[in-house]
Amino acid sequence: MHDLNVDINHITRVEGHGNIVIDIKDGNIKDLRLDIVESPRFFEAMTLGRTYKEVAHITSRICGICAVTHTTTSIKAIESALGFEPSTQTIKLRKLLLNAEYIQSHILHIYFLTAPDFLGVGSVFGMVKDNKETVLRGMRLKTLANDLCALVGGRHIHPITLNIGCFSKNPELKDLAAFKERIEESRPDIEDTVKFFKDLRTPEFERETEYISLTSPDEYALYDGNIKSSDNGEVEPIDYLDKVKEFMVTHSTSKHAKSNRDSYMVGALARFNNNYDQLHPKAKEVAEEMDLKHPCYNSYMNNIAQVVEIIHCFEDSIKLIEELISDGLNDEKMELTPKAGWGVGATEAPRGTLYHEHKLDDNGKITYGNYIIPTGQNLANIENDLKSLVPQILNKQKDDIILDIEMLVRAYDPCISCSTHLMKVEFVNE
Repeated sequence: MHDLNVDINHITRVEGHGNIVIDIKDGNIKDLRLDIVESPRFFEAMTLGRTYKEVAHITSRICGICAVTHTTTSIKAIESALGFEPSTQTIKLRKLLLNAEYIQSHILHIYFLTAPDFLGVGSVFGMVKDNKETVLRGMRLKTLANDLCALVGGRHIHPITLNIGCFSKNPELKDLAAFKERIEESRPDIEDTVKFFKDLRTPEFERETEYISLTSPDEYALYDGNIKSSDNGEVEPIDYLDKVKEFMVTHSTSKHAKSNRDSYMVGALARFNNNYDQLHPKAKEVAEEMDLKHPCYNSYMNNIAQVVEIIHCFEDSIKLIEELISDGLNDEKMELTPKAGWGVGATEAPRGTLYHEHKLDDNGKITYGNYIIPTGQNLANIENDLKSLVPQILNKQKDDIILDIEMLVRAYDPCISCSTHLMKVEFVNE
């Protein structure tokens, strides 16, 4: 098949709608684009004139799945602007909360959105007949992670205890100890998760690109670190615009981004490639068991990198809880004086590096905001992956071509991840 016309309409849940248009003639790509046709949401405008205390609770609403990361990143930007450093206790609680969000988000993606593709069913509902225990396992792990979010953050979605400089309410030590036992009791489900996804066939594909993530010599960087490009080294978060160059394209209401090349990748695979040495030893063992080699240039393997990160966050959560119990928790109250300032927060969201920038006036009110979301950073790289993939699969049957395209987009885990029906496809041979 050397002529191909595909109109995938719509990709749902990319904070709006998107289409994929592919036109192949005589084996040559005439047109290939990922159209983002969503309406702008104007969160930067919403925060103007708001006080520094309000902004994180507004930006949390950018995403219900990644609300912890948006809240944390916004708070870090405000703390940067005010010149404030949080305590070790607060940082550990934030890291624990982020781990919970990572686990719940990755579980949602791999179990309920990607697994049906590998099993040849249309949705998670199609898995229930022959893979009921798999679905229940995913639900148990999702519930576990959501409950940890509630324990530390005050509720399952949009945390209310997470504030500038401190937590408004600490979890009880007895509740942390009880939750550690729940995590330990979930080890069989974690082990079965590895076994299940290890046995699924990941499509063969390779395209080396630029990978960008946070990095730290001391830990697998999720909460903090410098911004690292696999091409040309590191910069501090305050200099994030040296690495991230946004630009407009006519077919998208979402900005694209580039850095050293014309596109780059963020997310689990980028973090794995940039920070493999800092992974928990058990996560490294799982990567080897699942044939995730370092470095890896197969974007489909982002799914497997998420499994590896689940293991890392699982083990790191146990460690953090043990440290918090051992050290005890102090009630911290912060009285900050508003002042003019400028700050940047950078944190790893489940889907990739997230940036929030804020400027404050003398009264601590927002005069400028800029938020760069992982999905937007990945759009150009998804298009470039598709441009490389499609010519390689033109000799397949049309249903297999469609599946490979859908699976590649899904592998990036963009903000379509709570949809059970990714695309409606119209396929025409010319």
